[in-house]
Amino acid sequence: MVGFKATDVPPTATVKFLGAGTAACIADLITFPLDTAKVRLQIQGESQGPVRATASAQYRGVMGTILTMVRTEGPRSLYNGLVAGLQRQMSFASVRFQAQARAGGGRRYQSTVNAYKTIAREEGFRGLWKGTSPNVARNAIVNCAELVTYDLIKDALLKANLMTDDLPCHFTSAFGAGFCTTVIASPVDVVKTRYMNSALGQYSSAGHCALTMLQKEGPRAFYKGFMPSFLRLGSWNVVMFVTYEQLKRALMAACTSREAPF
Repeated sequence: MVGFKATDVPPTATVKFLGAGTAACIADLITFPLDTAKVRLQIQGESQGPVRATASAQYRGVMGTILTMVRTEGPRSLYNGLVAGLQRQMSFASVRFQAQARAGGGRRYQSTVNAYKTIAREEGFRGLWKGTSPNVARNAIVNCAELVTYDLIKDALLKANLMTDDLPCHFTSAFGAGFCTTVIASPVDVVKTRYMNSALGQYSSAGHCALTMLQKEGPRAFYKGFMPSFLRLGSWNVVMFVTYEQLKRALMAACTSREAPF
C-alpha cells in the first residue's frame, strides 16, 4: 500500500478543515502558472471577431502562452495574483492580476493591495464585487463536479476491485474528476473571466457578456483555454486530493498515537 494507511476512526472536523485548507494551498502554489495561462487565453480576442482574433492571436497553446509570458514579462508574471488567488474571497483581484500584460514595460497593478485600491477608485466599491454571480455559479459548479465525480470514480474503482484505497486510486480519481469538471464548468469559467476583466460599462451583465461572446466569436469561444483549464484543474485535483488524503491519514495517525495509552 502506497502512502499512509487508512484508519478505522473517521476524521474529525478539525482534521478535515486543516487537511483540505493546506492541500488546496499547496495545489494552488504548484498549478498557478497554468491558471494564469488559462486566463490569458480566455480573454484573448474578446474585442475582435473570430477571424481577426485567430489571425492576431498573441498566445497559442499552453506552452506557447507560458513561454511568451516568460519572454515578454519575466518568469514572475506566471504568479501574478498568487496572493489574491490564495484568498478565495478576494479572487476578483486575482483575475485582474493574471489578465494584465505589461504595456511599455509597466504594470497596471503593482501589488494585491494596489489592485484593490485601483479598482475601488476607478470603478467604485461595487467594482470589487463585479462578477459575483458568475463567480458563485462557477465555483458552485466546479466544487460540485469535483467532489461528486471524485467520489463516483473512486467508489467505482474500489467496488470493481480494480484498485485499493491508496495513492494510485486517489491519483486516477482526481485526474478523472479534473477532466469532467473542465468539460462542465468551462463555459461559465470563460464568461466569468471575461466579465470580471471587462472595462467599466463594456457589458451590462454576465448574460450580456455571454451573448456578446456567442455573437462575435461563436460557440467555440466558451471553450477557449480548454487545454490549460484541463491541465490546471486536472493537476490541481491530483495535488489537492492526493495531499488531502495523505494529510488526513497522517493527522489521524498522529492523533491516535497521541491518545493511545503507554
